[in-house]
Amino acid sequence: MNIIYNSDQYSVIEYGADTDHEALRFGGYEITDKAVRREWFIGGPLAINFRKDVTDLIASEPSIEEIDDFLGQFDGYMGQSVLLH
Repeated sequence: MNIIYNSDQYSVIEYGADTDHEALRFGGYEITDKAVRREWFIGGPLAINFRKDVTDLIASEPSIEEIDDFLGQFDGYMGQSVLLH
């Protein structure tokens, strides 16, 4: 697991591929919206598409605001509350 992005608004954690767990067969990503304390896990084929989209975005050398705007498109999927232990 690696933190690949961390701003005041969002964090993204990347999980490597793990053939022992179907959800991580292609790796996965956990996107957290810190302001509303919600997260979403992307696994499987969606993880492959997300990885490509992120690679394309990074190639354009975006600002933090542009990255946060990109991640904001996933806000509607974030239904899991973040719990602190």
